[in-house]
Amino acid sequence: VQLQAFGGGLVQAGGSQRLSCAASGRVYSSWTMGWFRQGPGKEREFVAGIKWSTGSTFYADSIKGRFTISKDSAKHTVYLEMNNLKPEDTAVYYCAATTAVRATRRNEYFAWGQGTQLTVSS
Repeated sequence: VQLQAFGGGLVQAGGSQRLSCAASGRVYSSWTMGWFRQGPGKEREFVAGIKWSTGSTFYADSIKGRFTISKDSAKHTVYLEMNNLKPEDTAVYYCAATTAVRATRRNEYFAWGQGTQLTVSS
């Protein structure tokens, strides 16, 4: 599978942005798709995940209530809708795939997209 993340950009604090992750190649309904982010000088951290087959979602506490992950199975695309953005949300956002259930650790994911930069200005 190949993953391509896009939709980043420059947005003002309090604004919204939607990221997309398009999957090409063989995609299995048993997989879970995740979004991670890596801010300047920080470790890559889990943001949100969704299971292809059921649409079940799970989130990091730091973004819960502001970010929503969703999917379009027909398009093999996963979205991350981000609202009320803060400067600390500035990061490169990555999408990834895993066979693990509700995986939140980076090493549980086997396929990664190239990342898309989101910058939130204050």
